[in-house]
Amino acid sequence: MRFIAITLIVHRPDPVAGVRKPTHERFREVLDNALLAEELGFDGFGVGERHERPFLSSSPTVVLSHVAALTRRIRLFTAVTTLSLLDPVRAYEDYATLDQLCEGRLDLIIGKGNGTAQRELFHVTPEDQWDRNAESYEVFRQLWRQDKVTAATRFRPPLAEAEVWPRPYQRPVRVWHGSATSKESVDLAARYGDPLFSANVTHPVEPYAALVRHYRERWEHYGHDPARIAVGAGTAGILVAPTSQQALAAYRPVFEADRAFHRQAGLPAVFETLEDFAERSSALIGSPQQVIDKVHRYHEQLGHTALHVHADASGLTDTQHRDSLELFQSAVAPVLRNAIPDPPFTWGPVLPASPTEEEPVHV
Repeated sequence: MRFIAITLIVHRPDPVAGVRKPTHERFREVLDNALLAEELGFDGFGVGERHERPFLSSSPTVVLSHVAALTRRIRLFTAVTTLSLLDPVRAYEDYATLDQLCEGRLDLIIGKGNGTAQRELFHVTPEDQWDRNAESYEVFRQLWRQDKVTAATRFRPPLAEAEVWPRPYQRPVRVWHGSATSKESVDLAARYGDPLFSANVTHPVEPYAALVRHYRERWEHYGHDPARIAVGAGTAGILVAPTSQQALAAYRPVFEADRAFHRQAGLPAVFETLEDFAERSSALIGSPQQVIDKVHRYHEQLGHTALHVHADASGLTDTQHRDSLELFQSAVAPVLRNAIPDPPFTWGPVLPASPTEEEPVHV
Protein backbone atom coordinates (compact mmCIF):
# COMPACT_ATOMS: atom_id res chain seq x y z
CA MET A 1 0.00 0.00 0.00
CA ARG A 2 1.11 3.56 -0.76
CA PHE A 3 0.50 6.62 1.40
CA ILE A 4 -0.07 10.21 0.32
CA ALA A 5 -0.36 13.37 2.43
CA ILE A 6 -2.80 15.87 0.91
CA THR A 7 -3.78 19.48 1.56
CA LEU A 8 -6.59 21.60 0.11
CA ILE A 9 -4.89 24.68 1.64
CA VAL A 10 -7.95 25.63 3.67
CA HIS A 11 -7.55 29.20 4.94
CA ARG A 12 -9.92 29.83 7.80
CA PRO A 13 -9.33 30.43 11.49
CA ASP A 14 -7.76 27.54 13.31
CA PRO A 15 -10.73 25.46 14.49
CA VAL A 16 -9.43 25.37 18.07
CA ALA A 17 -7.36 28.54 18.53
CA GLY A 18 -9.70 30.69 16.41
CA VAL A 19 -6.83 32.60 14.75
CA ARG A 20 -6.33 32.72 10.99
CA LYS A 21 -2.73 32.82 9.82
CA PRO A 22 -1.60 35.38 7.22
CA THR A 23 -1.66 34.03 3.68
CA HIS A 24 2.12 33.82 3.31
CA GLU A 25 2.38 31.89 6.60
CA ARG A 26 -0.26 29.43 5.44
CA PHE A 27 1.71 28.77 2.24
CA ARG A 28 4.89 28.38 4.27
CA GLU A 29 3.06 25.80 6.38
CA VAL A 30 2.16 23.86 3.24
CA LEU A 31 5.81 23.75 2.18
CA ASP A 32 6.90 22.67 5.65
CA ASN A 33 4.32 19.89 5.62
CA ALA A 34 5.59 18.70 2.23
CA LEU A 35 9.12 18.50 3.60
CA LEU A 36 7.81 16.65 6.67
CA ALA A 37 5.96 14.16 4.48
CA GLU A 38 9.12 13.39 2.53
CA GLU A 39 11.20 13.19 5.72
CA LEU A 40 8.78 10.70 7.28
CA GLY A 41 8.65 8.48 4.19
CA PHE A 42 5.28 9.26 2.63
CA ASP A 43 5.03 8.17 -1.00
CA GLY A 44 3.25 11.28 -2.25
CA PHE A 45 2.25 14.84 -1.41
CA GLY A 46 -0.88 16.33 -2.94
CA VAL A 47 -2.32 19.83 -3.36
CA GLY A 48 -5.98 20.42 -4.16
CA GLU A 49 -7.50 22.91 -6.55
CA ARG A 50 -10.31 25.22 -5.44
CA HIS A 51 -11.37 28.62 -6.74
CA GLU A 52 -13.48 29.85 -3.85
CA ARG A 53 -13.37 30.59 -0.14
CA PRO A 54 -11.94 29.40 2.17
CA PHE A 55 -9.22 27.85 -0.01
CA LEU A 56 -5.85 29.14 -1.24
CA SER A 57 -5.35 26.30 -3.73
CA SER A 58 -6.32 28.08 -6.96
CA SER A 59 -2.85 27.51 -8.46
CA PRO A 60 -1.64 23.99 -7.59
CA THR A 61 0.97 23.99 -10.36
CA VAL A 62 2.79 26.91 -8.73
CA VAL A 63 2.66 25.35 -5.27
CA LEU A 64 3.76 21.94 -6.53
CA SER A 65 6.59 23.50 -8.53
CA HIS A 66 7.92 25.02 -5.31
CA VAL A 67 7.50 21.68 -3.54
CA ALA A 68 9.36 20.00 -6.41
CA ALA A 69 12.30 22.34 -5.91
CA LEU A 70 12.47 21.55 -2.19
CA THR A 71 12.10 17.76 -2.40
CA ARG A 72 13.90 14.95 -4.16
CA ARG A 73 11.94 11.70 -3.83
CA ILE A 74 8.27 12.17 -3.03
CA ARG A 75 5.71 12.00 -5.86
CA LEU A 76 3.57 15.08 -6.43
CA PHE A 77 -0.21 14.81 -6.74
CA THR A 78 -3.06 17.14 -7.64
CA ALA A 79 -6.19 16.63 -5.58
CA VAL A 80 -8.03 17.35 -7.75
CA THR A 81 -7.30 19.14 -11.02
CA THR A 82 -10.68 20.63 -11.93
CA LEU A 83 -10.67 19.97 -15.66
CA SER A 84 -14.33 20.99 -16.04
CA LEU A 85 -13.23 24.57 -15.25
CA LEU A 86 -9.99 24.66 -17.24
CA ASP A 87 -8.87 24.99 -20.84
CA PRO A 88 -7.23 21.59 -21.39
CA VAL A 89 -4.50 23.08 -23.58
CA ARG A 90 -3.47 25.57 -20.91
CA ALA A 91 -3.71 22.90 -18.22
CA TYR A 92 -1.51 20.60 -20.28
CA GLU A 93 1.13 23.33 -20.74
CA ASP A 94 1.28 23.97 -17.00
CA TYR A 95 1.46 20.33 -15.99
CA ALA A 96 3.88 19.27 -18.74
CA THR A 97 6.19 22.05 -17.55
CA LEU A 98 5.85 20.86 -13.95
CA ASP A 99 6.45 17.28 -15.06
CA GLN A 100 9.74 18.32 -16.66
CA LEU A 101 10.82 20.33 -13.62
CA CYS A 102 10.14 17.48 -11.19
CA GLU A 103 11.63 14.86 -13.57
CA GLY A 104 8.51 12.73 -13.82
CA ARG A 105 7.37 12.74 -10.21
CA LEU A 106 3.90 14.01 -11.15
CA ASP A 107 0.58 12.17 -10.79
CA LEU A 108 -2.73 13.88 -11.54
CA ILE A 109 -6.06 13.30 -9.87
CA ILE A 110 -8.71 14.97 -12.01
CA GLY A 111 -12.35 15.80 -11.38
CA LYS A 112 -15.12 18.18 -12.28
CA GLY A 113 -14.68 20.04 -8.99
CA ASN A 114 -17.51 21.21 -6.78
CA GLY A 115 -18.81 24.43 -5.32
CA THR A 116 -21.25 26.92 -6.76
CA ALA A 117 -18.93 29.94 -6.44
CA GLN A 118 -16.11 28.49 -8.54
CA ARG A 119 -18.56 27.13 -11.09
CA GLU A 120 -20.08 30.59 -11.51
CA LEU A 121 -16.62 32.16 -11.68
CA PHE A 122 -15.84 30.08 -14.78
CA HIS A 123 -19.40 30.16 -16.23
CA VAL A 124 -19.84 26.43 -15.92
CA THR A 125 -23.37 25.14 -15.37
CA PRO A 126 -24.62 22.04 -13.55
CA GLU A 127 -25.98 20.87 -16.91
CA ASP A 128 -22.69 21.06 -18.84
CA GLN A 129 -20.09 20.39 -16.15
CA TRP A 130 -19.81 16.66 -16.84
CA ASP A 131 -19.58 17.16 -20.60
CA ARG A 132 -16.90 19.78 -20.04
CA ASN A 133 -14.98 17.45 -17.74
CA ALA A 134 -15.08 14.58 -20.25
CA GLU A 135 -14.13 16.76 -23.24
CA SER A 136 -11.28 18.46 -21.37
CA TYR A 137 -9.92 15.11 -20.25
CA GLU A 138 -10.09 13.62 -23.73
CA VAL A 139 -8.16 16.58 -25.20
CA PHE A 140 -5.72 16.59 -22.28
CA ARG A 141 -5.14 12.86 -22.76
CA GLN A 142 -4.38 13.30 -26.48
CA LEU A 143 -2.02 16.22 -25.85
CA TRP A 144 0.02 14.13 -23.44
CA ARG A 145 0.40 11.29 -25.94
CA GLN A 146 0.56 12.92 -29.37
CA ASP A 147 2.87 15.52 -30.86
CA LYS A 148 0.03 16.90 -33.01
CA VAL A 149 -3.61 16.93 -31.97
CA THR A 150 -6.83 17.46 -33.91
CA ALA A 151 -10.02 17.72 -31.88
CA ALA A 152 -13.52 19.00 -32.70
CA THR A 153 -14.31 20.55 -29.34
CA ARG A 154 -17.49 22.21 -28.04
CA PHE A 155 -16.18 24.17 -25.08
CA ARG A 156 -13.00 25.65 -26.50
CA PRO A 157 -11.80 26.49 -30.04
CA PRO A 158 -11.22 23.29 -32.04
CA LEU A 159 -7.69 22.02 -32.61
CA ALA A 160 -6.22 21.21 -36.03
CA GLU A 161 -2.80 19.52 -36.03
CA ALA A 162 -2.00 21.59 -32.95
CA GLU A 163 1.50 21.36 -31.46
CA VAL A 164 1.72 22.24 -27.77
CA TRP A 165 4.98 22.71 -25.89
CA PRO A 166 6.82 21.64 -23.85
CA ARG A 167 6.59 17.95 -24.44
CA PRO A 168 6.31 16.14 -21.10
CA TYR A 169 8.90 14.13 -19.23
CA GLN A 170 6.45 11.24 -18.75
CA ARG A 171 4.75 9.56 -21.68
CA PRO A 172 2.05 9.66 -20.44
CA VAL A 173 1.44 11.14 -17.02
CA ARG A 174 -0.61 8.87 -14.76
CA VAL A 175 -4.12 10.25 -14.30
CA TRP A 176 -6.41 9.16 -11.46
CA HIS A 177 -10.08 10.13 -11.51
CA GLY A 178 -11.45 11.64 -8.32
CA SER A 179 -14.82 10.21 -7.31
CA ALA A 180 -17.14 11.58 -4.64
CA THR A 181 -20.82 11.16 -5.35
CA SER A 182 -21.57 10.46 -9.01
CA LYS A 183 -21.17 7.69 -11.55
CA GLU A 184 -19.96 9.98 -14.37
CA SER A 185 -16.39 10.23 -13.07
CA VAL A 186 -16.35 6.52 -12.28
CA ASP A 187 -17.45 5.63 -15.81
CA LEU A 188 -14.90 7.97 -17.39
CA ALA A 189 -12.10 6.34 -15.40
CA ALA A 190 -13.25 2.84 -16.31
CA ARG A 191 -13.66 3.73 -20.00
CA TYR A 192 -10.02 4.73 -20.32
CA GLY A 193 -8.60 2.12 -17.95
CA ASP A 194 -7.43 4.76 -15.46
CA PRO A 195 -7.13 4.42 -11.67
CA LEU A 196 -9.85 5.77 -9.38
CA PHE A 197 -9.45 7.83 -6.21
CA SER A 198 -12.47 7.79 -3.89
CA ALA A 199 -12.98 10.97 -1.85
CA ASN A 200 -14.37 8.88 1.03
CA VAL A 201 -14.32 11.75 3.55
CA THR A 202 -17.85 12.99 4.29
CA HIS A 203 -20.05 9.93 4.87
CA PRO A 204 -19.71 6.36 6.09
CA VAL A 205 -18.13 3.97 3.61
CA GLU A 206 -21.26 2.51 1.99
CA PRO A 207 -21.95 5.10 -0.79
CA TYR A 208 -18.28 5.22 -1.72
CA ALA A 209 -18.08 1.43 -1.83
CA ALA A 210 -21.11 1.37 -4.15
CA LEU A 211 -19.30 3.69 -6.59
CA VAL A 212 -16.16 1.56 -6.46
CA ARG A 213 -18.22 -1.54 -7.22
CA HIS A 214 -19.74 0.29 -10.18
CA TYR A 215 -16.23 1.24 -11.34
CA ARG A 216 -15.16 -2.40 -11.25
CA GLU A 217 -18.25 -3.42 -13.22
CA ARG A 218 -17.68 -0.75 -15.85
CA TRP A 219 -13.96 -1.60 -16.02
CA GLU A 220 -14.80 -5.15 -17.08
CA HIS A 221 -17.58 -3.88 -19.37
CA TYR A 222 -14.94 -1.87 -21.29
CA GLY A 223 -12.77 -4.97 -21.62
CA HIS A 224 -9.91 -4.12 -19.25
CA ASP A 225 -7.96 -6.67 -17.22
CA PRO A 226 -9.35 -6.73 -13.63
CA ALA A 227 -5.83 -7.31 -12.32
CA ARG A 228 -4.89 -3.79 -13.51
CA ILE A 229 -7.48 -1.98 -11.37
CA ALA A 230 -6.10 0.55 -8.89
CA VAL A 231 -8.22 2.35 -6.30
CA GLY A 232 -7.17 5.02 -3.84
CA ALA A 233 -9.20 6.29 -0.89
CA GLY A 234 -9.20 9.36 1.31
CA THR A 235 -9.56 9.79 5.05
CA ALA A 236 -11.55 12.33 7.06
CA GLY A 237 -8.83 13.07 9.62
CA ILE A 238 -5.90 11.52 11.43
CA LEU A 239 -4.69 11.29 15.01
CA VAL A 240 -2.63 8.25 15.92
CA ALA A 241 -1.58 8.02 19.59
CA PRO A 242 -0.22 5.25 21.83
CA THR A 243 -3.72 4.56 23.22
CA SER A 244 -7.27 5.14 22.01
CA GLN A 245 -7.97 7.30 25.07
CA GLN A 246 -5.08 9.60 24.23
CA ALA A 247 -6.15 9.84 20.60
CA LEU A 248 -9.77 10.72 21.43
CA ALA A 249 -8.74 13.25 24.07
CA ALA A 250 -6.36 15.01 21.67
CA TYR A 251 -8.84 15.05 18.78
CA ARG A 252 -11.94 16.09 20.74
CA PRO A 253 -11.28 19.87 20.58
CA VAL A 254 -10.83 19.60 16.80
CA PHE A 255 -14.05 17.65 16.37
CA GLU A 256 -16.08 19.98 18.58
CA ALA A 257 -14.75 23.07 16.82
CA ASP A 258 -15.53 21.57 13.40
CA ARG A 259 -19.05 20.65 14.56
CA ALA A 260 -19.61 24.24 15.70
CA PHE A 261 -18.37 25.56 12.36
CA HIS A 262 -20.74 23.28 10.45
CA ARG A 263 -23.71 24.24 12.64
CA GLN A 264 -22.96 27.92 12.08
CA ALA A 265 -22.79 27.31 8.32
CA GLY A 266 -26.11 25.48 8.39
CA LEU A 267 -24.58 22.19 7.26
CA PRO A 268 -26.11 18.89 8.39
CA ALA A 269 -24.26 16.75 10.90
CA VAL A 270 -23.33 13.34 9.59
CA PHE A 271 -21.64 12.25 12.83
CA GLU A 272 -23.06 13.69 16.06
CA THR A 273 -20.32 12.57 18.44
CA LEU A 274 -16.58 12.10 18.28
CA GLU A 275 -16.99 8.44 19.19
CA ASP A 276 -19.34 7.92 16.24
CA PHE A 277 -16.97 9.87 13.97
CA ALA A 278 -14.02 7.74 15.05
CA GLU A 279 -16.00 4.53 14.56
CA ARG A 280 -17.99 5.06 11.35
CA SER A 281 -16.15 7.73 9.36
CA SER A 282 -12.94 7.18 7.43
CA ALA A 283 -10.99 9.20 10.02
CA LEU A 284 -8.00 7.37 11.49
CA ILE A 285 -8.29 8.21 15.19
CA GLY A 286 -6.97 5.74 17.72
CA SER A 287 -4.07 3.54 18.66
CA PRO A 288 -1.87 2.05 15.92
CA GLN A 289 -3.75 -1.26 16.07
CA GLN A 290 -7.12 0.48 15.88
CA VAL A 291 -5.99 2.40 12.80
CA ILE A 292 -4.63 -0.75 11.16
CA ASP A 293 -7.91 -2.54 11.83
CA LYS A 294 -9.97 0.33 10.37
CA VAL A 295 -7.92 0.50 7.17
CA HIS A 296 -8.42 -3.24 6.77
CA ARG A 297 -12.20 -2.85 7.26
CA TYR A 298 -12.27 -0.17 4.59
CA HIS A 299 -10.04 -2.23 2.32
CA GLU A 300 -12.61 -5.04 2.48
CA GLN A 301 -15.16 -2.58 1.06
CA LEU A 302 -12.99 -0.59 -1.36
CA GLY A 303 -10.05 -2.81 -2.26
CA HIS A 304 -7.85 0.29 -2.25
CA THR A 305 -4.07 0.14 -2.52
CA ALA A 306 -3.34 3.86 -1.98
CA LEU A 307 -4.48 5.97 0.97
CA HIS A 308 -4.35 9.69 1.60
CA VAL A 309 -4.21 11.39 4.99
CA HIS A 310 -4.35 15.05 5.96
CA ALA A 311 -1.06 16.87 5.50
CA ASP A 312 -2.29 19.75 7.69
CA ALA A 313 -2.52 19.90 11.47
CA SER A 314 -6.15 21.07 11.10
CA GLY A 315 -6.52 22.24 14.69
CA LEU A 316 -3.93 19.97 16.29
CA THR A 317 -0.78 21.52 17.63
CA ASP A 318 2.31 21.15 15.47
CA THR A 319 3.71 18.69 18.01
CA GLN A 320 0.53 16.59 18.06
CA HIS A 321 0.45 16.56 14.27
CA ARG A 322 4.07 15.52 13.86
CA ASP A 323 3.86 12.89 16.62
CA SER A 324 0.76 11.44 14.99
CA LEU A 325 2.33 11.20 11.53
CA GLU A 326 5.56 9.78 12.96
CA LEU A 327 3.63 7.08 14.81
CA PHE A 328 1.59 6.36 11.69
CA GLN A 329 4.75 5.87 9.65
CA SER A 330 6.58 3.82 12.28
CA ALA A 331 3.78 1.59 13.61
CA VAL A 332 0.94 1.63 11.08
CA ALA A 333 2.34 2.06 7.56
CA PRO A 334 4.84 -0.86 7.70
CA VAL A 335 2.10 -3.30 8.74
CA LEU A 336 -0.25 -2.11 5.99
CA ARG A 337 2.52 -2.14 3.37
CA ASN A 338 3.13 -5.81 4.15
CA ALA A 339 -0.54 -6.77 4.25
CA ILE A 340 -2.00 -4.78 1.33
CA PRO A 341 -0.36 -4.77 -2.12
CA ASP A 342 0.81 -1.68 -3.97
CA PRO A 343 -1.08 -0.42 -7.02
CA PRO A 344 -0.36 -2.61 -10.09
CA PHE A 345 2.08 -0.19 -11.70
CA THR A 346 5.52 1.22 -11.07
CA TRP A 347 5.43 4.12 -8.62
CA GLY A 348 8.18 6.00 -10.43
CA PRO A 349 8.04 8.02 -13.67
CA VAL A 350 5.85 6.63 -16.45
CA LEU A 351 7.75 5.85 -19.67
CA PRO A 352 10.25 8.75 -19.62
CA ALA A 353 10.52 10.56 -22.93
CA SER A 354 13.62 10.00 -25.05
CA PRO A 355 16.45 12.32 -23.95
CA THR A 356 17.08 13.12 -27.63
CA GLU A 357 13.60 14.55 -28.16
CA GLU A 358 13.87 18.31 -28.32
CA GLU A 359 11.82 21.21 -29.55
CA PRO A 360 12.33 22.07 -33.25
CA VAL A 361 14.94 24.67 -34.03
CA HIS A 362 13.77 27.62 -36.16
CA VAL A 363 16.46 29.40 -38.19
